[in-house]
Amino acid sequence: MVIKKAKNIALIGKHGRPVVTDVYYSDKEEKKPVLIFSHGYKGFKDWGAWNLMAEEFARNGFMLVKFNFSFNGGTLEDPIDFPDLDAFGENTFIKELDDLEVVLNWITGQDFPYAEFSAVSNISLMGHSRGGGTVIVKAAEDSRVKKLITLASVSDFGNRFPSGAQLEAWKENGIAYVENGRTRQQMPHLYEFYTNFKENEERLTISRAAKELKIPFLIIHGTEDPTVDVDNARHLKEWNPDADLFLLEGSNHAFEASHPWEEETLPEAFKKIIERITAFIKDE
Repeated sequence: MVIKKAKNIALIGKHGRPVVTDVYYSDKEEKKPVLIFSHGYKGFKDWGAWNLMAEEFARNGFMLVKFNFSFNGGTLEDPIDFPDLDAFGENTFIKELDDLEVVLNWITGQDFPYAEFSAVSNISLMGHSRGGGTVIVKAAEDSRVKKLITLASVSDFGNRFPSGAQLEAWKENGIAYVENGRTRQQMPHLYEFYTNFKENEERLTISRAAKELKIPFLIIHGTEDPTVDVDNARHLKEWNPDADLFLLEGSNHAFEASHPWEEETLPEAFKKIIERITAFIKDE
């Protein structure tokens, strides 16, 4: 078996920036279920162990498609880390949903260059952290999505915004900064990020979307996640009682991966996750 990779494909985004996309699949002739992966906040498609994860899903018989949200701070020339902080500052949840729509339209369109290898009637979404919230919202509103997986997902976008004096200062200044603990960059957010959320709050309410889901849903979370508490996973399960909740005892937000990931194999937690997801999607 040979794993084929198409890296850094520039899809035309809806907001003037490309959606930089990767496709991983094996050379086996059968049509493969498609698994689309959305990264999280201050994330990117080549972070940490995501490439090893993509290769493993390809070995397991999937076509894995991952992409950078167009305003994540990366560029087509430099899709890793955050060379374009101005773009990062202009991001919104709606832009990320639009980017995911672009990827779905590409895969299901007549000109998809990998159609002969893919079962485009069998598409699953998977998202990590903030990307988990994004795929929940999208899965609830798009009938092309047949199954849904979240990894360490947030359960509420709204409660992650500042409040009180911090929110007032953000409004007054028009911009606020968050330090990236790894790169030490001061990462900007325009106040429009908050106003765009408020304008679209009903659509962006994860609890509403989770309750409306009519497809199989797998919730994966580490019990020792310091970034997005495991209670977020429990809330998702409460809102969608039919969902499958898979907790990894003692695991953290990235399931023991980090960036850069220099190892040649995945962390043990990741191996368990991929095994569980493979069974979940292939279970008819």
